[in-house]
Amino acid sequence: MVSDVLETLRFKTLLFGRLELGAPWALRLPRKANASFYVVARGGLRLQVEGKAKPVFLSAGDVVLLPRAPAHVLDDGSRRNPVASDFVSSQPPRAPASRLGGTGPLTTLITGCFQFGPDPLHPLLRTFPSIIRLSTQEGQGTPSLAATVQLITAETATPGAGSALVLGRLADVLLVHALRAQTSLGGAKQAGWKALADPAIGSALSLMHEQPGTPWTVERLARSVGVSRSGFAARFHALVGETPLHYLANWRMIRAARWLRESTDSLDAIAERAGYESAPAFSKAFKRRWGVGPGAYRRAPSDGEPGRILPTREW
Repeated sequence: MVSDVLETLRFKTLLFGRLELGAPWALRLPRKANASFYVVARGGLRLQVEGKAKPVFLSAGDVVLLPRAPAHVLDDGSRRNPVASDFVSSQPPRAPASRLGGTGPLTTLITGCFQFGPDPLHPLLRTFPSIIRLSTQEGQGTPSLAATVQLITAETATPGAGSALVLGRLADVLLVHALRAQTSLGGAKQAGWKALADPAIGSALSLMHEQPGTPWTVERLARSVGVSRSGFAARFHALVGETPLHYLANWRMIRAARWLRESTDSLDAIAERAGYESAPAFSKAFKRRWGVGPGAYRRAPSDGEPGRILPTREW
């Protein structure tokens, strides 16, 4: 299921920056169009997100993702007046890192942005929390997360040829860890992510993802996962936020859009794979969902499609 989310997310890493922050320091970051993330390589800091009453405290080895990139303040806990800043760079990080703040204890902070596109496609992404914190020091930490943090820290400290590519791939891994954390029982607190941990609903989602062309009905899905039709329908809506057939129709359109772009299959073949009895019926549904017909969508350049349906670089 995490792979399904990543396939439809089609994110790319846009920017990276590295700061050495000497106490006392405080920075105010504006709202961004793209998700932000921070890696604390040394020291510690306090994160106060706009609209959140309680701050989040981060220490060395911690990673935080802000999927909706709200305005926020980063500081060393001294509560001094923050300086407006937007310190990520459009170029690969250079050594030495930028230095801000006073002459006190240092905090080394690495930051970057993910571009998800204006309309993330996977329904479960709508339920991302506003803050996702990962720690290499606590129970949720894994050896691979700790290794990723160490590699990002090392690469930004001594960047070289190909650093932008290396850092982009390492940032991808951080996002995978964030998604895994959301699917764990401890992290699945929002509707949507709870569905992945639910035995019946998670199994039904897998069936729809793996077999989108099957003529699924609510009754057939319920029978396949061993629950009653009424119980299944009610639980699916409660955990996913929409009905099973609405979810299925949306998923078919997401997959069909990929097949149109990534294959030379005929319209008839794609219609069948997406569970439609005819190409005309498929074309009508596709145009209703995306605003253009499948032929026009396939011919359009990937960076110029209506509504930027699919961002330009996929996972």
